[in-house]
Amino acid sequence: MKQFFSKLFSILTRHDKKFLILLIFISIVISMIEMVGVTAVLPFINIASNFSAIHSNHYLNHIYIFFNFHSDIDFIIATGVILLVFYFLRSLLNLGYFYLLAKFSKGRYHLIAYRLFENYLGMSYRAFIEKNSSELSKAIINEAQNMTALISGLLLMLSESFVVIFIYSIMLYINWKITLLISTILIVNAFFLMMTVSRAIKKAGISREEHQKKFFEIIQSSLGNFKLMKLTSNTELILEKFDQASSGYAQANIRNETLSHFPRLFLEALGFGIVIFMVIYLVNKYQSDISGTLALISMFVLGLYRLMPSANRILSGYNQILFYKSSLDIIHNDLMYDAEYLQDIPITFKHSVKLDHVYFEYNENKSILEDLSLTIHKGDKIAFIGESGSGKSTLIDLIIGLYRPKSGTICVDDIALNESNIKAWRSKIGYIPQSIYLFDGTVAQNVAFGKSIDNVQIKESLRQANILEFLETHHEGIDTLVGEGGTKLSGGQRQRIAIARALYGNPEVLVLDEATSALDTDTEAKIMEEIYKLCENKTLIIIAHRLSTVEGCGKVYRIESTKIS
Repeated sequence: MKQFFSKLFSILTRHDKKFLILLIFISIVISMIEMVGVTAVLPFINIASNFSAIHSNHYLNHIYIFFNFHSDIDFIIATGVILLVFYFLRSLLNLGYFYLLAKFSKGRYHLIAYRLFENYLGMSYRAFIEKNSSELSKAIINEAQNMTALISGLLLMLSESFVVIFIYSIMLYINWKITLLISTILIVNAFFLMMTVSRAIKKAGISREEHQKKFFEIIQSSLGNFKLMKLTSNTELILEKFDQASSGYAQANIRNETLSHFPRLFLEALGFGIVIFMVIYLVNKYQSDISGTLALISMFVLGLYRLMPSANRILSGYNQILFYKSSLDIIHNDLMYDAEYLQDIPITFKHSVKLDHVYFEYNENKSILEDLSLTIHKGDKIAFIGESGSGKSTLIDLIIGLYRPKSGTICVDDIALNESNIKAWRSKIGYIPQSIYLFDGTVAQNVAFGKSIDNVQIKESLRQANILEFLETHHEGIDTLVGEGGTKLSGGQRQRIAIARALYGNPEVLVLDEATSALDTDTEAKIMEEIYKLCENKTLIIIAHRLSTVEGCGKVYRIESTKIS
């Protein structure tokens, strides 16, 4: 339990903790009002059925004299009106309190989802590639939502606990023997529920998380490879896996939903049983009717009437926490990732980029690059070739600042790249990857890709990429919708959009990471010819398999066996 609260409080902000303390204070006040609400009815009925009780009670008689009531009936009517106003205000206060509870618990979704997304965007590239993107999506969309249900359950437990404490105190004051007996019965049955129902709900929560994880993975992998899936007509196996994941997720929720009603039904039956047991006990004890103890029984009936729903809500809140506890673990772990805290100190690139005795490895003692030294002068057109897995892309990622070397240094104009200036260095890079990702939006939105949209600059980038005229002639210009993944465009057109994206912002260095390998030879030759012209005053770095791709480069380096030649 200590670990649970430690994880929860590490997620909440300082403002959240202050708000939580305020909610606890309000819940105490509400609980006291609830206690008054339970105990106020019987005295009113008592004085309404026996006027002499007004004058025999010292406090009531003092109020009667102080306000100078003319008759007992006037006093009864005034008291009834005050009680009506009290119960009306009590309802309004409870409604306001429930609004604050909902505002705190449901409002945390935005905070948690935002912090998760912010943390994921702040992850280092190396940390990101080790994560499954479907798990990240699931955490933001579902686990953050489940966290609000967990917080709601916790707040419900806290608020109802105070109600139970105050009502329980009154019942102890009225008759401690009967109250202790009732308490023993309730504790035994609560323990029974926790050992059976709560354990089953906890298992259902674990099953929910496991099946939902598979659920997201199947959806993402299937829709991400839709063309291949249609080509191979391999839908039966995918549907079978989806059926298992979806069915398992549904079954876990069904078990939770069903079992969540069990405590309420069980406690209702138990409450009625306790009242019947009290009547039988008192009749047996006094061997007569129970008219003399009717007030006592009525008080306990009212107490149990209010106590049982609170006990049910406490158990429901506890079960809710158990069902969604895995969400807390996931969110806590994901928020513990060390984000990149990069400064934006300017860095100039006027002379060269130097790699000095650089070593890099993904796994311990398994080097990808060893003792690599290289100088790239401003304006150079260089290429890296080599077998797949030789480390070409890794070297590029080191040069553009996505990876940090295990040892050795990378300097730009003799200034070492580090957390203070690497952000500024990255901003000078225009990158064209092998896999082009275009999201479902306009050409302008895809070219800008997170930057502010400047229509003039976007058109210029598209003109340089030799696709603006085509878009304006055959489509809607920069407002052309590309479709998810760029499905409305050909491979060559997608490639030109990617080039325009890389050129947007006028980068000083342009990097092609096997960017044309998926194109046919003629299209590739035409695009590369255009790129060489565009990069006349830029530094160009290319990774390629075909030697024809790098014919315009002044230097070609081969990478093999962790070395460069």
